[in-house]
Amino acid sequence: MPVHDWTKTDAGIFHDFHQSWIISIRNSLNNGVLPQDYYAMAEQVAGGPIPDVITLESQVEQEESFESLEQNANAVAVITAPPKTQYAHEGVLDPYARKATRIAIRHASGDRVVGFIEIVSPGNKQSQGALSALFDKLADAMGKGCHLLVIDLHPPTKRDPRGLHAEFWSSKFGDKNIPGCDAAKPLGMSAYHSTYVPKAYFQPFSVGDVLIDMPVFLTQDHYVNVPLESTYLEAWNGVPRRWRNVIEAN
Repeated sequence: MPVHDWTKTDAGIFHDFHQSWIISIRNSLNNGVLPQDYYAMAEQVAGGPIPDVITLESQVEQEESFESLEQNANAVAVITAPPKTQYAHEGVLDPYARKATRIAIRHASGDRVVGFIEIVSPGNKQSQGALSALFDKLADAMGKGCHLLVIDLHPPTKRDPRGLHAEFWSSKFGDKNIPGCDAAKPLGMSAYHSTYVPKAYFQPFSVGDVLIDMPVFLTQDHYVNVPLESTYLEAWNGVPRRWRNVIEAN
């Protein structure tokens, strides 16, 4: 199903769709996409216009997880099949980053967060403060070793003139020349691989395009492809007919 123009509705209508899409993605991940040692849960972050997210967690230690990923048909090794997005680029390497000592805080049960899937809401772009808060949240997660998949169905604003990804990457990693959104492809999805040299896989798209599957990383070496098109369709089918007519009107 082609992506719709969500600027035809208010934030409340998109929020209703957003909630349904979050649950549809969660259900798909838990029903065969994720390896057996991983699971996805929806969570709501209170305190400002921050999107609801899906967290990916593992019940096993890294070594056991790696072995299970090697044996799982859905887990894709980066070395053999890099993600198929239009653009891929790396962050600027801090020469001291590899020498840094880090403390890993883990829950006693072993239920550690390995990544987040975020669907951006209009409120995240309504002010510079809201956008900065989102960027700080994403950068903080990456700094803690969490991988990210960020989906933005909203066109650029004066605060992110080349799209959310270009603004985030340039502000946090200093690279001003990376590809961004343009008039032909104003929307974007980004998979962020949290390593000592952070990597981004960016896919611009437009209203009317069919969503491609996007990677979400589980470890440094493996990812799964998130079925965005089928889950989007499932969520869209739950939108009230009154608002589907408005959104689909020419």
